Amino acid sequence: MKALQNGATHKKRFSNHSQKVLIGLFILLGLFLVLSLIISISIGQVSIPLRETFQIVIYKLSNGTIGNLDHVGSSSYVPIIWQIRFPRAIMALLIGAGLSLCGVIMQATVQNPLADPYILGISSGASLGATFAILIGFGSGSFFSQTGVAFWAFAGALVASLIVFILAGMGGKMTSVKLVLSGMVISALCSAFSNFIIYFSNNTEGMKSVAFWTMGSLAATSWHQLPLLSGVLFILVVFFLSQFRVLNTLLLGDEAATTLGIDLNLYRKIYMVLTALLTGLMVASCGTIGFVGLIIPHFLRAFTGANHQKLLPFSLIIGSLFLVWSDILARTMIAGVELPIGILTSLIGAPLFLYILTKKSYQFGG
Repeated sequence: MKALQNGATHKKRFSNHSQKVLIGLFILLGLFLVLSLIISISIGQVSIPLRETFQIVIYKLSNGTIGNLDHVGSSSYVPIIWQIRFPRAIMALLIGAGLSLCGVIMQATVQNPLADPYILGISSGASLGATFAILIGFGSGSFFSQTGVAFWAFAGALVASLIVFILAGMGGKMTSVKLVLSGMVISALCSAFSNFIIYFSNNTEGMKSVAFWTMGSLAATSWHQLPLLSGVLFILVVFFLSQFRVLNTLLLGDEAATTLGIDLNLYRKIYMVLTALLTGLMVASCGTIGFVGLIIPHFLRAFTGANHQKLLPFSLIIGSLFLVWSDILARTMIAGVELPIGILTSLIGAPLFLYILTKKSYQFGG
């Protein structure tokens, strides 16, 4: 009896120690993310010293009440940082966190480690909407003159999600297998329609825009894009952090969830609609950026396990770090040339994903 009590006490101490280590690691990653943002803002065709970058950011964030700009080397530094680089860095942070969040939720919801916005057809639907707007001409219409591509990309993502749901629900109960298969069908269909439009288009400039947009880019980010995306992301992060018990139960399978009295179909619909909304917003903001939602959850499960109470917060911060540094590399790898960020995330993500797959210790949901 005493041995059992000692064992339980030791286990509790070990658990408390592990929790403190994870909290400490999370704080360190948060500080590194702040440093990464400052580095991202200071690097570019015009290199600005880190100290002056920090001064400008603090001065502008405090609306001129903290610090001054007396020692800034050039007056052009302020608009470069505040109007161009800072919103771009924040967008990279938001998109990285959002894609990782969608990956975690979709993989748990459909109980499939390959699930992400691309596999489920949401990104392909957004690509079709953007291709339609750019090459058919809705992007230059008077009503959509400024937001035409983004609007149609968002609409494409939502319509694709709706069709996937309808297909998965046909013929009886909606299951994870039917959701994934329906997503793959819609993804292929949307890609075929996009290629059809591109093939018959004589708009050379439009085709270049479509190619660049489908590879993802943060170059056109401005402040007015951030409030809606950050607001929606914040609400969904708070909501899904409160859902970790349901998400853990989803991994146990339909029978176990039914035994515990959880309506899987209801939660699947709610989670998929919310992630489709977020994906549509993200794709409309910066195009399609692949592999983030797929590899970040896989990578982290090796360290945090499948418990979503730990997996979700670490996915958010690692996803942000991944995309902030991918953006830095995309702008600095080749002098005078900016690579589409989607190319870089695929170049990094594909070998990393293969490495994770070959690890014998990796198991989805365990």
